[in-house]
Amino acid sequence: MSGVRHVQSGSPWEEVFGFARAVAAGDRVLVGGTTSFKGPVLHGEGDPYEQAKVAFGTAFEALAEFGLGPKDVIRTRLYLTHVRDIDEVGRAHKELFDSVRPVCTLMVVEGFVDPRILVEVEVEALRGPEGAPS
Repeated sequence: MSGVRHVQSGSPWEEVFGFARAVAAGDRVLVGGTTSFKGPVLHGEGDPYEQAKVAFGTAFEALAEFGLGPKDVIRTRLYLTHVRDIDEVGRAHKELFDSVRPVCTLMVVEGFVDPRILVEVEVEALRGPEGAPS
């Protein structure tokens, strides 16, 4: 595809399922479902706040490949396995985005590929004209 750029993060799931961590197309950069795994290690096991912070950190690393950061985020999606974790994940989101105020969708799901995962996040960011950082 012309004008589309893909970024890989090295996650083994990217190869298994055939996806990219982030894709830039036009003025949008989409970062797919991101958890707190770094390689084979799950960070923040049992801690939804820490898992959210690590997952967003990984998403921000993908955005950085396009010269973007948290201030450029216009949408977040939060997937949780337990209603009880809403406050902790919400606290992490507020710390990262309070001054940005992206639209946010929060969903409680049945589970993830690894039962230790409590949180998965997605972000969408907006770039300036012709794909330049804003």
